Amino acid sequence: MMTQLQIGLLVYPDVTQLDVTAPLQVFSMLPNTTVHLLWKTLEPIKDMGGFLISPTTTFDICPQLDVICVPGGGMGQVDMMRDIQVLEFLQTHAQTIKYVTSVCTGSLILAAAGLLQGYKAACHWAFRENLALFDVEVSTERVVIDRTRITGGGVTAGIDFGLVVTAQLCGENTAKFIQLLLEYNPAPPFNAGSPEVAGEELVAMVQKSGSELIAASLEASKQIAQHI
Repeated sequence: MMTQLQIGLLVYPDVTQLDVTAPLQVFSMLPNTTVHLLWKTLEPIKDMGGFLISPTTTFDICPQLDVICVPGGGMGQVDMMRDIQVLEFLQTHAQTIKYVTSVCTGSLILAAAGLLQGYKAACHWAFRENLALFDVEVSTERVVIDRTRITGGGVTAGIDFGLVVTAQLCGENTAKFIQLLLEYNPAPPFNAGSPEVAGEELVAMVQKSGSELIAASLEASKQIAQHI
């Protein structure tokens, strides 16, 4: 009989919902697996779009985990980079965990906790400069595996990330089974999903629209990186 797997996904105010729910959808289909939504309390939190997410386990009662996943978010992600309770929780569990993981700008939270230094990792494309400040080899790959660290790129990479983690935990056949069950066969209507193909004008528009968050995250990264 397979050992029961314990997977924890951090949730927090202003988190990006799809960073959580994309891998959650994959992980919920794993055999002999319990998935926890982790936060300080069990009170529902609001994501960036105002959707409510209900934590299922608090930091205080969280069981020993096999995998912990940190999603990205809006200004809440910047707050988590400075939240001592969150950082200490991640540091404690990282000591005994099988895989320390993230989606999107969640890698910046892991880096702020000192858990990505010397590793290769992915991030949302608009925040790669921030991640590089933490002595991280920043990758443009959709999902990166470096020893006990598995990191995904921006937002929609959460499904790819979930399938890669599944293959590591339960084998490639299980990952393929879930991929087919989800009919995950992406065929985007436009070729504009990465800065490498979107063109300079569109990249500049996206950067301008997120300039406040990008600047706040960069400032936090500079400050925190100096003290790690």
